[in-house]
Amino acid sequence: MTTKYTPDHEWLKVDGDSAATAGAIITVGITHHAQDALGDVVFVDLPEVGKTFAAKDIAGVVESVKAAADVYMPVSGEVTEVNEALRADPSLANNDPMGAGWFFKVKLSNPAELDALMDETSYTSFSAA
Repeated sequence: MTTKYTPDHEWLKVDGDSAATAGAIITVGITHHAQDALGDVVFVDLPEVGKTFAAKDIAGVVESVKAAADVYMPVSGEVTEVNEALRADPSLANNDPMGAGWFFKVKLSNPAELDALMDETSYTSFSAA
């Protein structure tokens, strides 16, 4: 599956070769655009493993030298893992936001929510506006 994007500048993708079905594991992070707008990230507040969120709930916070911003849950589901390396080294969100700087993983509960998210082309147009 390709990477999807939210209007709040989060990205998400299905782990491995899994289909986007209920129970699939989704990795979530902030986009290049978000980390660029924030500046140097100095702190991240990640959600608790096992906690269930609805789409668009606030799942965490990212703080930078410029500002603090909420991190929204892009899809409904249960947090299965958080990136402890990011908690220890928040600069990963700047240095590799689409890779090592991921925030958390979620067990997808409603695959239809993915249809409302943007693909890369749509997100690039959206973030350039």
